[in-house]
Amino acid sequence: MSLDPINFFKGALEIPSTSGQERLVAQYLAEGMGQLGMKAWVDEADNARGQLGSGPLQIVLLGHIDTVAGTVPVRVEGDKLFGRGAVDAKGPFVTFILAASQLSKEVLDRATFHLVGATEEEAPSSKGARYVAPKLKPDFVIIGEPSGWQGITLGYKGRLLVRVRREKDHFHAAHHEPNAAEELISYFNSIKAWAEAMNVGQGTFHHVQYTLRDFRIQPAELKQVAEMVFDLRLPPRLLPEDAIRHLLAYAPPTIDLDFSGREVPYVGPKDTPLTRALRTGIRKAGGTPVFKYKTGTCDMNILAPHWPVPMVAYGPGDSRLDHTPLEHVEIPEFLNAVSALRHTLGQLAEKAGAQAHPTN
Repeated sequence: MSLDPINFFKGALEIPSTSGQERLVAQYLAEGMGQLGMKAWVDEADNARGQLGSGPLQIVLLGHIDTVAGTVPVRVEGDKLFGRGAVDAKGPFVTFILAASQLSKEVLDRATFHLVGATEEEAPSSKGARYVAPKLKPDFVIIGEPSGWQGITLGYKGRLLVRVRREKDHFHAAHHEPNAAEELISYFNSIKAWAEAMNVGQGTFHHVQYTLRDFRIQPAELKQVAEMVFDLRLPPRLLPEDAIRHLLAYAPPTIDLDFSGREVPYVGPKDTPLTRALRTGIRKAGGTPVFKYKTGTCDMNILAPHWPVPMVAYGPGDSRLDHTPLEHVEIPEFLNAVSALRHTLGQLAEKAGAQAHPTN
């Protein structure tokens, strides 16, 4: 049985699914996978799961189905499909579903495909990816993230989330002493200076990036309380624990630091059976493959330590539209990505079969 690809995609966009609220869209996607002949279900982490094929080669196709907040009216304008998640990242996961559903019986006899529409990727928890990490043992992994249909993403920066708090006795504003908020500002400025010094002579992917996420001052009575949250995007040369040592060294003893979201940077090799198959698939669909490195983070960072196998990120869409009010995907690009991925998966299975049964 087949589904109209654009209507199926559009239906997924019409179901809101901010982090922690993915169950309805997971049910929709599981129902679609079932209609396409897959074993399909929603698991305990609210992941949309699909499985097809019976071969020994294990291939995981994992893309997140949660989105950030904010409504982008779902609509088709010309060749553009708008909606929250069109790029980041329901579009890539729908691409996975449609590409897998078009595989031949010969391919399905050689490989087993595990589809995971993962939850809470946009939250620090990465609940969906962490849930399946110990349950699957893939030979190859493709993560659903926007790379552009001709792009192959090999690496993502790591991440560290930092929560800073300062509490001190209140005093009159005329008193010549930094208040709690000013102390936090001074600390953040010192971290900015450290990051900028680390970035001298480095390309963008190798920069330490910093973003102030929140800053709050509680009304002062007997105590002043100021809190801020910032995150760091970490290049491959700087692991989270190394960054923490720097942050502690710059911190005065009067402030409290809390660290979370310790995601390790990941960079995969250019030449693997997976990258070769994906390059071939893109060319067969009429494209010119190009390698990319992203300054953000994704479930690749979570899963790479658990699954030390060839891994890339792939999917239609321009990542510059992530989280924006104009989030949309070009429909021809989406359909090209489905075609490229179908060729890729067939190529992987074919090569695996040839290696398992070499000719004399």
